[in-house]
Amino acid sequence: MSEPCVFCSIVAGDLPSRRVHEDDRVLAFMDINPISDGHLLVIPKSHARDLHDVPAEDLAACALVAQQLATRAVDRLDADGVNLLQCSGEAAFQTVFHVHLHVIPRYAGDPARDRLGQQWTPVHTPGDPERIAEVAARLA
Repeated sequence: MSEPCVFCSIVAGDLPSRRVHEDDRVLAFMDINPISDGHLLVIPKSHARDLHDVPAEDLAACALVAQQLATRAVDRLDADGVNLLQCSGEAAFQTVFHVHLHVIPRYAGDPARDRLGQQWTPVHTPGDPERIAEVAARLA
């Protein structure tokens, strides 16, 4: 790491946070710039820069905690749904370079509790089958 990592400082207790889950591998805490009520971050305690750098065991542990917290958001905050968001790299809008999952509770029709809006509109226009096949072959 070339610069001090803000999330590593939170893990170490050097910076304050509102923790909602902690175990030996994972820390989950409230986002200080929430896009909705209950917006929180789930991170591995061990530093990993991004999705490509995180050990599989840490990523799996974070995903399970994110799932548990998403369920709590629905059960305890009356969220209508939940988005899980992981941004990896500057082009994907990653701003803190310690891998993390955003758990974003969604509240239909309640802009006071949900300021995200619909950022992505699912497109139901079929893609070019040849292009889909070409890209699939490169990923396989």
